[in-house]
This record gives sequence, structure tokens and C-alpha cells, in this order.
Amino acid sequence: MMPYSEDHIALAAEYALGTLDADERAQVETMMSVDKDFAAIVDAWEDKLSVLNQMVGSVEPRAEVWDKIKEAVGHSEPQAPLVLPQAPPVVVPEVKEPAEVVDTSNVIRLSAQARRWRNVASFTTAIAAALVAMIAVGVYQPDLLPDSVRPKPRVQVVEVRTPAVSAASSAQYVAVLQKEGGAPAFILTVDGATKNFTVRKVGAAPEPGKSFELWLISDKLQRPRSLGVIGGGDFTARPVLSSYDNDTINTATYAVTVEQAGGSPDGNPHSAPVFTGKLIEAVPPAAPSPAR
Repeated sequence: MMPYSEDHIALAAEYALGTLDADERAQVETMMSVDKDFAAIVDAWEDKLSVLNQMVGSVEPRAEVWDKIKEAVGHSEPQAPLVLPQAPPVVVPEVKEPAEVVDTSNVIRLSAQARRWRNVASFTTAIAAALVAMIAVGVYQPDLLPDSVRPKPRVQVVEVRTPAVSAASSAQYVAVLQKEGGAPAFILTVDGATKNFTVRKVGAAPEPGKSFELWLISDKLQRPRSLGVIGGGDFTARPVLSSYDNDTINTATYAVTVEQAGGSPDGNPHSAPVFTGKLIEAVPPAAPSPAR
């Protein structure tokens, strides 16, 4: 393909737009007849601009509109014979020295080139705006578009998987803290998944100026570990068991001592255990749900 200048490309675009005068159209058609590559450029522009024709339907004017047009241009009645005015006498100008001739060919050529590219830019902007409008209509109101350019609906199947429930998440353990052979004083409940525990006061009578403190006693530990002071309300909840493994929690002995107000000051029990108990499984673990 031979190289073409910007003027040739702009000329092809204007031919496709239909904005050339008769002489320029004849020039383009002559070039198309002898140059197949140039004709291909014109066809490419016509393909790019054909999207505008798809968006605009043909409209036939009403009969009265044609009558008004004929009346405006003077065709509603038979035309009068054309009479040319008499030509004025020819005056021979006085011969003077030739003035300096200014070459305006470049100015004319640049003006035509600027006009041509201005027209191309204007129509290109219109095409871009039309495409943006088509995209917006296709997203929000696709039913307004013709069937040929309407986007096809997409069906997407989403598979939802439900995670399996672990066995430990539903296991619950309970210990009844009491004196040997006596009535229950506290009930200790431990959640197997979170390792949080709750102490419920049942029959323990508080002593003035003293506090009940809960301890974990295990062969795996060198000394009893404090689980905190039991509050004055009916329920006391703590998350402190999370630092121990499940075997230690399930096999340990839980004891309650009477300490000074606020609990042991040094982390060691200062009295013998008053109430003790061990955990038993109160709610069995549920079977894991199959994944979907």
C-alpha cells in the first residue's frame, strides 16, 4: 500500500460523511477508480460511520411540509420567464505597473486542510458521544436498543459452599463445684470451641470482707493457676482458658478458695479449697455437616 498524507485520509473521511462539494467528490471518485488502496480507505471510513445510520431511522416528511418548502422557494406557482439584466458597458482599465503578486496558494491549501480536519474532528466527536450513549443505554436500559446491537444477557451460576461445622464447636462441659457430699455451690460451664467459661453461683454464701477465687489444678502444671475472682452476681464469665490445651482443661480439677477481698495478691492460693469439681461432657459434639 502506498503511503497517504493526512490530506488524503481527511478527504476520504469527508467523502464518507458527505460534506464535499461536487468537484471534490469527483476528485475522490476518480482516485478510487484508479487506486484500490485509496478506495479501501474510503470503505473503512464508511464502515466506521455506519453506526450512526443504525441509530437514526428514516423519516418521511408530511405532504404539507413539502408544500411549505415549495412555497418558500417559489415553486408553488408556474415560474415566470427568467429575464437577465442588461450587462453594463465594458470599461477598459488604465494600464499601470504590475503590483507585487502575493502567492496565496499555501494559504488556500492550509485553509482547506484546516476546514477538512475540523469537519472530521467534529464528526469523530459526534461518533464518540453516540457510542458513549449506546453503552450507557446498553447498561441501564438495553430494551431501547435495536436487536442487532442489544447486548446478550449473561447467566452466571454461583456455587455456595457451606463450611463444615467442627465437632468441638458444639461440645459443652460442666463441672459442679461443691464440698464432698454437700450441695452444689457453683456450676462451671466451659465451651469446647472458644474455651470461654461461665461460673454460676448456686448455694455458696459470701463471707464479709472475703472473695471467692477460682483455680485450675493439673498434674501438668507446677502449681495451681488462678482463673480470677468470682463476682458478686449470679454469673461470672471469663475467657482465660484459651491459653491451655484441651487435654489440660478437660482433666483438670477446678477449685474455689476464700481469699481476701479482691483475690490473692501474689497469684497463689492462701487457703485450702472449699469447693471442688471436675468437668464432664454435658452436650455431645454434633456431627459435621457435609459441605455443599
